[in-house]
Amino acid sequence: MATSPVPQDDRVIERQVIEAMIKLGFIAILLIWCFQIVRPFLVPVLWAALLAVALYPMHLGLTAKLGGKAKLSATIITLVGLAILLVPTFALGGGVVDSAGRFTEQLQAGTLEIPPPSEQVKGWPLIGEQAYQSWSHASRNLTGFLAKHKDSVGSALSGLLGMLGSLFGGVAMFCLSVIICGVFLTTGEACQGAVQRVMNRVTGHAHSPLPKLAADTIRSVAKGVLGVAVIQALAAGIGMALVGVPATGVWMVLILILAIAQLPPIIVLAPIIAYVFSVNDGTSATLFAIWSLVVSGSDSFLKPMFLGRGMEVPMLVILIGAIGGMMLSGIIGLFAGAVVLAVGYTLLVAWINGEEAGATEGSGVEEAPDERRQA
Repeated sequence: MATSPVPQDDRVIERQVIEAMIKLGFIAILLIWCFQIVRPFLVPVLWAALLAVALYPMHLGLTAKLGGKAKLSATIITLVGLAILLVPTFALGGGVVDSAGRFTEQLQAGTLEIPPPSEQVKGWPLIGEQAYQSWSHASRNLTGFLAKHKDSVGSALSGLLGMLGSLFGGVAMFCLSVIICGVFLTTGEACQGAVQRVMNRVTGHAHSPLPKLAADTIRSVAKGVLGVAVIQALAAGIGMALVGVPATGVWMVLILILAIAQLPPIIVLAPIIAYVFSVNDGTSATLFAIWSLVVSGSDSFLKPMFLGRGMEVPMLVILIGAIGGMMLSGIIGLFAGAVVLAVGYTLLVAWINGEEAGATEGSGVEEAPDERRQA
């Protein structure tokens, strides 16, 4: 049985479909290749973009004061940001190295001594009695204590070193983001125009309001979440420094992480308060406890001051963004995750509200001709 020949039009369509699939395949390969190339820089570039959006009003104000010198303004902001990151990091790193060196030397020489605990340590909730016995054992016979608990001590030291390594790696990533942020600030108008054109093509509407909405959300969250977290960490650090708490910088970083994740700083400050009561006099310890409670609860009145009106983002969204970002990208993801998820949530709500408004307007337009015909 002979088969009928394929019509010429069908052959043309098949050829066009095959050519289109080949072109799409090459485009997909190129996009995947490009993504793999820029993937290591994706998180710092994203964080740099968020920083640039948050700092752009400051950049404009500084540029006006400098007589329109945008590059000089961006350079100053970049250098100040790097100084804020690097100076405490070098101070913390130097302190850790010096402390570790003195600890090792005294331990090898047998001159390392730990002061005995006070009776107030027994009053610590849950762990008081056990902490008092372990502390007393270490003060009487440090060598024997280390030999008995060598596995626990080794695990604690390994965890501490890992945390410090992650912290310094995060600081290096932050520094890279700050430098890229300076480049974005220098070309702010061009970047803003490019984003606006892309969103116009995506939404199909000229002058799409989504870029401005995203920028307002970034600035609002940066002030209301990141800004409040920094204030709480600094205030807690001042209090700890005044009462002589060791490793104040480490506790400040932990408080900063908790505050960004929308968890109360009292989680870190409560054991420190117990420690201060065990080694300081009652007056200073009480003042520090009051100060710590004020710092932990300060977000209740700081956030309404800093969060912009109409930019209300549920704290659950911030919490999920911060924790998920940290699990995905480490310390820098903690900051970027909260902002990115807040922006995504805000744009989703705006899109849903826009669709509902469009449907309502469409129904109104359709009813008008019927009403005119009835009239």
